[in-house]
Amino acid sequence: MNEPATATQVNETSSTTLARAIISVSDKTGLTEFATALVKSGVEIYSTGGTARHLTDAGLSVHDVADYTGFPEMMDGRVKTLHPKIFGGILCRRNLAADMESAAGHGIVPFDLVVVNLYPFAQTIAREDCDREMAIENIDIGGPSLVRAAAKNSAFVTIATSPAQYPDILQELHKNGHTSAALRYRLMAEAFEHTAAYDRMIADHFAGSSSADANDLLPPTMQLNLSRSMNLRYGENSHQVAALYALANDNRPSLAAARQLHGKELSFNNLLDINSGITMASSFADPACIVIKHNNPCGAAAGGTLRDVFDRAFQGDPVSAFGSIVATNREVDAATAAFLAAGEFFVESIVAPAFSDEALEILTTKPKWKKNVRLIACELADVDAVRLDMRRVHGGFLVQQADDLLVDPWDWNEATGLAMADELQSELAFAWNMVRFVKSNAIVLGRDRSLCGVGAGQMSRVDAVRIAIDKAGSRARGSVLASDAFFPFPDSIEMAAQAGIAAIIQPGGSVKDEDVIAAAREHGIPMLLTGRRHFLH
Repeated sequence: MNEPATATQVNETSSTTLARAIISVSDKTGLTEFATALVKSGVEIYSTGGTARHLTDAGLSVHDVADYTGFPEMMDGRVKTLHPKIFGGILCRRNLAADMESAAGHGIVPFDLVVVNLYPFAQTIAREDCDREMAIENIDIGGPSLVRAAAKNSAFVTIATSPAQYPDILQELHKNGHTSAALRYRLMAEAFEHTAAYDRMIADHFAGSSSADANDLLPPTMQLNLSRSMNLRYGENSHQVAALYALANDNRPSLAAARQLHGKELSFNNLLDINSGITMASSFADPACIVIKHNNPCGAAAGGTLRDVFDRAFQGDPVSAFGSIVATNREVDAATAAFLAAGEFFVESIVAPAFSDEALEILTTKPKWKKNVRLIACELADVDAVRLDMRRVHGGFLVQQADDLLVDPWDWNEATGLAMADELQSELAFAWNMVRFVKSNAIVLGRDRSLCGVGAGQMSRVDAVRIAIDKAGSRARGSVLASDAFFPFPDSIEMAAQAGIAAIIQPGGSVKDEDVIAAAREHGIPMLLTGRRHFLH
């Protein structure tokens, strides 16, 4: 073991040479290789518990922290590194004689490298059997303290909190014998981000589990912990810089965790459309295909073979489908890929839980647009899980429970007293599910569990009805109509009757409900009232 530094050694120890490291990690990925490289470069290693055993088993010479401090690990490992000889060695300022004299007087050796990652709290609380006691025991105390101490003294100490940082440290060590101030500063910033995210995760977990009101789905405080995961081609317009930021320590299926298998890089608008497509496709249990344009569905279908579903979805609005985003809730198979490759339409991106090998071969070699089409593998989220929807406003965020709850079709109220064919029930259920994804004011027409007309984002509901009928053309006759909110006047019903609409579904709740229902009854159109609105602003 090297002798402790003395006051006369201040000039020598003010360099950034890596002589001594303390290593204590939960994630041992790449650790043996990293530590071996350190030892070959002349770095002494101090370690604790399981990390020390791991390194010793790999044939490396390791100083046990307990032997160095003269204080054994205790309380089932809760106390092991919290000692002045550890923190004094990390925090001592090599350019201050008083610090180095204090270290020497107490037998403290300086630590130049601290390698620490924390107890796997995120993985622990994700376990089905995790109770409060288990979560508490997986709160790291010594680790964050070591990280913060090393980061604070980054003028002299290198802090590593992730195996991804090992190569950069070794590269500079092998090249210069020490780490640069620029690298230490960068690692310091990443270390404080790491501990802040860790503490935030713990606070969020216990705030959620200790809410005084079990029915309160909105936490009293919210902290966004995001890390940049992808630079994008541009934002909504080409002059805007953009990036995708992912929720830290979130292992749930999501767009942020998706894999791009083929195609040019994604843009801001691509991801917005892909996200909408994933959400819509996830809402169906049957095979489904959604065709997205400008964040609205211009085609959708559910039920049947995947190839058939894609065919019906593209028939919804073939003109608008040009340059669209396509999403499905099933693995894309060869038959579906062949249909896409043979079609006259052009798509920007296809997102699915997976692509078969045959489908990948077809989609990356056959279509005219093969070089640019983006193929995105994204495991679909559980749409039944309670989620929060957040919208940025000046000075803060609007937060609400996501609009995931649909009324059971059998609870809907037929208001006109007219008989309705049984097969229209599933058609109305399909249309009612889809209308909640269309920008308000929203109207959709559906038949054969497919969209045939969409009126989106209109300032008046009657205009939305007119657009949806115009889009459907002759297919409007015999289709069903869904409205995301009530009809304020009977004029929309008159228009629907002229187009040959077979049935209507809407929330109800207008002061003119009786007039609207009377108009539907007069034209022989059954009308279901759901009692639930689905605005999407």
